Amino acid sequence: LFGEVVVAPSRAGLDEEEEAREETPEDREIRREIEKKRYRQRCLGGEIDVLWTWKSGGCAEEPLVCSRFIVAIGRNAAAFLSSFILDSVCWEVVGVVKLWNEWCRTSSTTNVLPTDSFCLFYRLISDPTVLLCQCSCYVAEDQQFQWLEKVFGSMQKKGLQVTILSTCPVADYKTQESTLTLASPFLKALKTKEFQDQVCCPLLEQPNIVRDLPAA
Repeated sequence: LFGEVVVAPSRAGLDEEEEAREETPEDREIRREIEKKRYRQRCLGGEIDVLWTWKSGGCAEEPLVCSRFIVAIGRNAAAFLSSFILDSVCWEVVGVVKLWNEWCRTSSTTNVLPTDSFCLFYRLISDPTVLLCQCSCYVAEDQQFQWLEKVFGSMQKKGLQVTILSTCPVADYKTQESTLTLASPFLKALKTKEFQDQVCCPLLEQPNIVRDLPAA
């Protein structure tokens, strides 16, 4: 288990003119306004809110009884779940995470709708203790702990197995081989010492790391 969430600096996609451009007064004003809005959201109860349409036993105060929780983070991982797992009548939507940040602004409605602005939760109808989460929206760095705290705060921790699905570009993969000769896409795994089952693919080699919400 890699210890902390780190973000590697990236200049990808910036041309020389953009690199040389300094922050203008207009940029600073926009940044200040965004910070003010996010502060107001915190004062109103937080930038992240978890809404459940179903609770085990019908009591909102009791934690969800969950044996397996599969989280797909990012558009590619969420699309994988949609294509190969959720494309059946075996699942039903049971909750949603509402977010507010610079790149993701959900409305104040309490309806659960399949939209990119939401993190959606599904449960397996034949086994309600199996939950899935599709998180295709952006979760800011300073919101990741709050996301984890509120999502996992609703669940019973004993006997819970958590699986995270995420993707990254092949160009970011560190190996002695040429990335041009790698069969793409390929699958690697990280696991904690508590996970005693057999993994379904080779382990991710050092010095490769996982970043952002999947790492958190």
